[in-house]
Order: sequence, then C-alpha cells, then structure tokens
Amino acid sequence: MLAGGIAHDFNNLLVAIMGNTDLALIDLPEYSPVKQRLEDVRATAVRAADLTSQMLAYSGKGRFAVQPVAINALIREMSNLLTISISKKAVLRFNFSDNLPSVVADPSQMRQVVMNLITNASEAIGDKSGIISISTGLLHADEQYLAHTYLNDNLQTGYYVSLEVADTGCGMAPAVQEKIFDPFFTTKFPGRGLGLAAILGIVRGHGGAIKVYSEEGKGTAFKILLPAGPETVVDATISDNESVRNWKGSGTLLVVDDEEAVRNVARMMLERAGFTVLTAPDGREGLEVFQRRAEEIAAVLLDLTMPHMNGEEAFRAMRRIRADVPVILTSGYSEQDASAQFAGKGIAGFVQKPFRFEKLLEQFRAVLQHRKPSA
Repeated sequence: MLAGGIAHDFNNLLVAIMGNTDLALIDLPEYSPVKQRLEDVRATAVRAADLTSQMLAYSGKGRFAVQPVAINALIREMSNLLTISISKKAVLRFNFSDNLPSVVADPSQMRQVVMNLITNASEAIGDKSGIISISTGLLHADEQYLAHTYLNDNLQTGYYVSLEVADTGCGMAPAVQEKIFDPFFTTKFPGRGLGLAAILGIVRGHGGAIKVYSEEGKGTAFKILLPAGPETVVDATISDNESVRNWKGSGTLLVVDDEEAVRNVARMMLERAGFTVLTAPDGREGLEVFQRRAEEIAAVLLDLTMPHMNGEEAFRAMRRIRADVPVILTSGYSEQDASAQFAGKGIAGFVQKPFRFEKLLEQFRAVLQHRKPSA
C-alpha cells in the first residue's frame, strides 16, 4: 500500500515536471543554451516515471505493458541520459545494426536493463580512462549457442535481437562470474539492491537470455538476447511527434483532477493546441461545470482518484446528462487496472500519468477525429 500510494502521488508530481519541460522546450529557440539542460531534465523525469512503474508493479497496482519496440530507437532516446550517467573518464560509443526486427517488450523494463548495464560498466572502469560500447545486432541462435547462456531453459532456436554493453574495465574472475546474478551479490559496498538479478528477471520475463564474456584486467561484455519479432520497426518517433505537436483543435474541453499542478499543465497543453479549457478540482465540481455547459464541452479529461466524487461516479453522472460525451480517463495506475471498472461503459481513451505533451494531444486528436489512438 505504501509503495502504491507513493508511486501514485509521485506520478502526479512528474506530470508537472515533464509537462512544463515539454512546454518550455517548445517555446525555446532552436539554439538556446538551456535546451540541452531541459532535455536532460526531461530524460531524467522519464527515468523517474519508469521507477514509479516498477513500484506500482510491486504493489500490484500496475502491469507491464508489452509492445513492439525498436531497440535502436529506444537507446537513441536514452543517449543523452546515458552520456551524463557514466564516469567523466569513460567514452560512450554506439554501434547500431540497421533494419533490426522489433522485439515484443516493455519499454520501461528495457530502459532499466540498459541503464543498469551502463552503470555497471562505468563502475568497472572506475577512475581510469576507458570505453563503453553499446552494440545491437541480429543473430540466429542454435541449441549449442543457447546452451551456454543464462536462462537457456526451453528457449527456441531462431533469430534473436542482441543488445551488448561492453567495457574495458577491470573484468571478473571466474568465481565472481558464477555469483553475479545472485540477489544482492556485489563486489562493491553493500546495499546496492538487486542489480544484475533484476536484469536477469526482466530478460526471463521477455523469453530471452544473457551471455557474459569477461576477463580479468581486460573488461566485460553482457549480451542480451531477445526473440526477434515478425517485422522491422521503423523509427518514426520524430515525425509522429512533430505531427501531433503541430495539430490544432477547437472547442471547449473539461479537465477534472484534484492535483492543481496536473490541471494547470493539462490546461496549458490543450490551450496551446487551440482549445478553450475548463477545469475542476474534483468529481463533484466537475459535474457541476458539466451540468452548466454540457452542450459545448467537446470532451472530458477525467482523473480516476479524487475526493468527494471519484472518476467512476463522475463519469456515470456525466453520461446521464449527455450520453455521447467522449471521456478520456487519466491515472497514475496502469490502463488495465484503471479501466477495469469502466469495462463496457464506453471510455473514449486513456492517458497514463505522467503524460507527455504529445501523448495527451494524441489522445484528444484520436477521440475528436473518431479514430483509435496508436499504442
């Protein structure tokens, strides 16, 4: 309960951090000296959002959502954060293979894997100069190859997308290699958490395997193998984001959320897209606003957890007043958990907190143009 409550409240704070950062970046000139700093803030906030997702999963209030993921695009998205996270004496190099198939994975878990491996590599290099390389590729793994990996139980032969993080650090002795995936095992100071054991669990959950190469004094390489998906994922993130960011709507929207920071950020985002935005701090006041102006409200953004009248109660009451009003649900909990109580009731869409500018607009564009939003 504690983990779930903290994660839920922290997601609301992250809405304000990520939302205001997105808006500030849009307002900045292309070559502003503070642009890179704001992008670092945004990348770090995304990492914080991943941590809250882990806490929600631990509390039973969230589920990992798998989807086709382009590994190259995911690493490129993290590149600034990775660069500032390593030792100042280490050099980060990227070696991407083109036209890789997708992997079916949870993006937040994949980001955690990359970040943990990069952190370990940086610590292995320590205070001396060194190189950390991130490489991706595609390989066909037969039974003999898979037999020499961690988690080789019942893995199918076939094509795997590989993600390898290699360093020129201190390397590991064979005795250390035998224990590296044990929970809480560390060669550094105690209290470091699950570390590589967490990576092993994530890879196991995705039907993959890990291969480790290490030699004392020469360095270490961790190769993650993930089953290749059926198709190549084209990295269209930039063009898609530009399209959504430049979209303009019109009309009146209602935002109902008990967090003032969330209401303000959502209002500013939607006003930037051309809408007139009404706000309310809880379900009861939201219903009162809706009763007065039901005919002019084009859609509603409705928080799930609020005092006085929660999202489900407000939704039912609004639908009694006007049955066709599109309602987009928002919550710090996962879509599966948040939407379960609305099954069959016609929720128009869902936006997960903390939401980004493009994600919020994408939902409203999808609803108001009568099409299903992309995943």
